[in-house]
Amino acid sequence: MANIDDFNKLDIRVGTIIDASLNQKAKKPAYKLKIDFGPSIGIKKSSAQITDLYSTNDLIGKQILAVVNFPERQVADFISEVLVLGTYSENGVVLIEPDRKVKNGDKLG
Repeated sequence: MANIDDFNKLDIRVGTIIDASLNQKAKKPAYKLKIDFGPSIGIKKSSAQITDLYSTNDLIGKQILAVVNFPERQVADFISEVLVLGTYSENGVVLIEPDRKVKNGDKLG
């Protein structure tokens, strides 16, 4: 069972998606995302399997939550630097996002 110390090891931050395109070489449908996490973290990339409910146009400007301190992961020919968070719903992954606009880089706490 996980405890609060395990949770506190995760660095979960708010970022704004600034670019989205289809990751055509991924085994499962996914988007290549560029996400702005503010000046202290910068712009990071992620491959996200969120194509069922979102188009690339839907994603630009959307604030999301992501784990920014996991090791990089290679997805086909793309290096994914952060893990975008979402819930597995009946119709596909639904992104976790703040219900109000906040600063990029704000930490979940």
